[in-house]
Amino acid sequence: MLNKLWHNCRNLIRKGNNASGLQPLVIPRAQHSISRKQISDNAIKVLHRLNKAGHEAYLVGGCLRDLLLQKSPKDFDIATDAKPEQIKALFRNSRIIGRRFKLVHITFGREIIEVATFRAGNPTPVKGRAETNDSGRILRDNVYGTIEDDVVRRDFTVNALYYSIKDFHLLDYAGALKDIEKQRIQIIGDPETRFREDPVRMLRAVRFAEKLGFVIAPETASQIHHLAHLLKDIPPARLFEESNKLFLSGAGHNTFLSLQRYELFAPLYPQTAEQLAGPQGQKTQQLLELAMQGTDSRVNQERPVSPAFINAALLWHSVQGMANHFIERGEPKVPAFQQAISIVLGRQAQSVSIPKHFTSAMREIWSLQVRFEQRKNRKTRQLLEQKRFRAAYDLLLLRAKIGEIDNQLAEWWTAFQTADEQEQNAMINREQRTNPKAGRRRKRPSRNRRKQAPKPSDS
Repeated sequence: MLNKLWHNCRNLIRKGNNASGLQPLVIPRAQHSISRKQISDNAIKVLHRLNKAGHEAYLVGGCLRDLLLQKSPKDFDIATDAKPEQIKALFRNSRIIGRRFKLVHITFGREIIEVATFRAGNPTPVKGRAETNDSGRILRDNVYGTIEDDVVRRDFTVNALYYSIKDFHLLDYAGALKDIEKQRIQIIGDPETRFREDPVRMLRAVRFAEKLGFVIAPETASQIHHLAHLLKDIPPARLFEESNKLFLSGAGHNTFLSLQRYELFAPLYPQTAEQLAGPQGQKTQQLLELAMQGTDSRVNQERPVSPAFINAALLWHSVQGMANHFIERGEPKVPAFQQAISIVLGRQAQSVSIPKHFTSAMREIWSLQVRFEQRKNRKTRQLLEQKRFRAAYDLLLLRAKIGEIDNQLAEWWTAFQTADEQEQNAMINREQRTNPKAGRRRKRPSRNRRKQAPKPSDS
């Protein structure tokens, strides 16, 4: 269908001249498959109101790409010549966000329509233009322009489509239709310059390629390897958002392998990269691939997923390795793990900053791995009531699959969950008989009794 669309549109008359020299391929409604029925009603409201106020406004980017690929977009973005303050004045349910790039979020219940002002193309580090650092990364870019300028500032050709609600025409300035037909991710402009402007584009190239089943164009891919180190300059909080998109979008397994192939994984998770390169690297690779495959399955079944679990899996062998180091030095097991967890999370925050809400959950998941081994007292049943039990149990199963722990431990916890209270007690009793010393805690005298003076003798 896309092949037919491209060939039908090649001979269409392009729009008139403009200052940038870009001339869009104009595809009338009769020659493309995008219908208003497929577009969010709220996005259409925003487009109409902006147009009514005298502004240019277009549906733009990935939503159009997905609609042409017969996929359901997760969100709808809009580009306009209205400034952020003008947009906010038109919509009471809106707020301006961002410092690096100012955007407007317009809220309709649980749906957010993101509106961006056309950005000027070909940024240069002079007064009134985009601000860059020594490596070429754009630090601040709130310089506005025309739709033609905006095209130049977009990252990939497949995301440079514009849809007009006025006449339902589709505008293709960058050969998007051809690259969608060829299933190709091609950056707009010089790859090295564009990646230096924003190194996160390298992650986006991999994510789009794996999500869509496309390939990265050779001229785009050729620059990724030697520029991967630039990711170290990106704020860790921003990389957390990107890592969620990489691993929680339903194609995490293939994305993980591509990140490794392009040497983009190590800047995100340097401790995990060390584990992958170490003597137990094969087991770490197996664990992570199984975790990614399981997460992909849940996403594709529209079941909930959490960044806490995938990050717990990504960093588990780093935690375990450091805890074992402390144990070898004579530390008790539980304090050794707690100390290791704090160190690993602290180091990880320097590359990908995981919010406390998720690190707290990760701590619980890791701590339960130790407690799963303690099955010989009445508190064992209480573990089933732990909020993170299921996630911790899933990690336990992965560890058993790669041979890291005895499979009998995973089988025991699988059976224990479905047993009734009588059978659970019997299972705990059997564990106590197998190793009666384990699970039996020596009762220490209370502090008051230890300080109490001996009673005088009657004699």
